[in-house]
Amino acid sequence: MNSSHNVVLSLVCCLTFTLVAAAAPAGDLRPAEVKKDDRCAVCGMFVAKYRTWIAQIVFSDGSYAAFDGPKDMFKYYLQPGKYAAAKKPSDITAVYVTEYYSAKLMDAKKMFYVAGSNVLGPMGDELIPVASEEKAREFMKDHKGKEILTFPQITMDHLLRSHAQ
Repeated sequence: MNSSHNVVLSLVCCLTFTLVAAAAPAGDLRPAEVKKDDRCAVCGMFVAKYRTWIAQIVFSDGSYAAFDGPKDMFKYYLQPGKYAAAKKPSDITAVYVTEYYSAKLMDAKKMFYVAGSNVLGPMGDELIPVASEEKAREFMKDHKGKEILTFPQITMDHLLRSHAQ
């Protein structure tokens, strides 16, 4: 009787762990490990050689799309069907960008983006992701940025116009 009780208890624990893991919010996911041969899903450049600019979108099926910078990530995020016909916005579970000061992949939706600065990414004019509004203001002042944007403020229209001087 004691061993059957242990089996039932073990099954209940496993089931509880599985349900908790499945219910974890998207923000608890981790970025995928970018491989040497991963190409930007928008422009086709190899992304691994631009470690300080990598961005990525993780999908509910466990796959991901890698990018050589935030602007290309936003182009894909705003129009996923244009770049991958099988992907829908509802398939996206997490979005990451490399934060400028820490050089770590962080939740893209929590970043502040400086547009129009004199810091260029692999494709030129780039949105610079910074973890706090205070740091974004400091970056903007130090690097002649034009504006600070939050994730939901960035649109295709914004991406298509250039802030370059």
